[in-house]
Amino acid sequence: MNIHEFQAKELLKLYQVAIPEGRVAQNADDARRITEAFGGQSVVKAQIHAGGRGKGGGVKFAKTPEQAAELFTQMLGMQLVTKQTGPEGRKVQTVFLSSPADIERELYLSLLVDRGSSRVMVLASTEGGMEIEEVAEATPEKIVKVSVDPALGLTGFQAREICFALGLEGDAFKKGVTFLMNLYRLFVEKDCSMVEINPLILSKQGDVVALDCKMAFDDNALFRHPDVLALRDLNEEAAEEIEASKFNLNFIKLDGNIGCMVNGAGLAMATMDIIKYHGGEPANFLDVGGGATEDAVKNAFRIILQDPSVKAVLVNIFGGIMRGDIVATGIVNAAREIGIKVPVVVRLEGTNAEEGKRILSESGLNLQVADGLKDAAQKAVASVK
Repeated sequence: MNIHEFQAKELLKLYQVAIPEGRVAQNADDARRITEAFGGQSVVKAQIHAGGRGKGGGVKFAKTPEQAAELFTQMLGMQLVTKQTGPEGRKVQTVFLSSPADIERELYLSLLVDRGSSRVMVLASTEGGMEIEEVAEATPEKIVKVSVDPALGLTGFQAREICFALGLEGDAFKKGVTFLMNLYRLFVEKDCSMVEINPLILSKQGDVVALDCKMAFDDNALFRHPDVLALRDLNEEAAEEIEASKFNLNFIKLDGNIGCMVNGAGLAMATMDIIKYHGGEPANFLDVGGGATEDAVKNAFRIILQDPSVKAVLVNIFGGIMRGDIVATGIVNAAREIGIKVPVVVRLEGTNAEEGKRILSESGLNLQVADGLKDAAQKAVASVK
């Protein structure tokens, strides 16, 4: 789960991680008053769950309170397009004003879960303000990586190593160490999956401050953090994904035209890969889970078919806990109830698979039963071509 910058900064503040003063404006007059309180200038920031806002026109400097009011009016409701939003962009529904900072240097800092080592990894670079992918490609030697032992946590030695690499000195060095230790504590205690501070700045006053922040959390740990869950902004999520979560379906919308309904995340990834291999484009990732019911199958179909770009559906079920006859019955009932008008290709293996295939074949509906995953992918791709 992602949250907005202004929400992330409230959490940073709670953990004594230094941030500039900032407030959400409710209207243009509010933006004017906030800017006056900041001394007559402010940074006006559109709030969406995507990076690259500055390049898209979503971060602008207001030199006067009146200009802040004008920028607020321009940003609120705009469709902000960045590299991470795609061409459709995201509608801006919140505008955040931050007090200006006297920047001496811009740095980069992030904490994330490194799945290769099953540890928290700290990434730091002197090249703040740039996208880390660009830094990694052009000057990889400028990225410092520190792996954190979960039994020890981030040690003082490691925090000092990172601050040395960032070129911090004197009092700023001490502040940087404290900044890192507090940030790591937040990361672990709130079950974050990623925290990115870009830029992390060294101010002319010698302070180490998080000028911007992106923060994401492990969905599987949200039951432990109702305060974090309360920060979820449904306006930033696809409608299909929200609806799928109501039925415990794991759904992610993609850009293709072949809908996928699969049980198991690994099998779902393999299904999307083989569709691509045979020249097709998956329209979604949808994992109905190992023990999905007939009702879950029906809702999965309904959610997939809400996407007008879907021209065919590939159902790939390997029955372990899930029985093939239950899946087949769910598919047949869904096809009759919803009135599926696109080709449906079904691959069934495992428990009661033969009975499931019989139910599909005798349904009288336009359901293609595939012989293996390769055959299923080829049939699905051919049906949309």
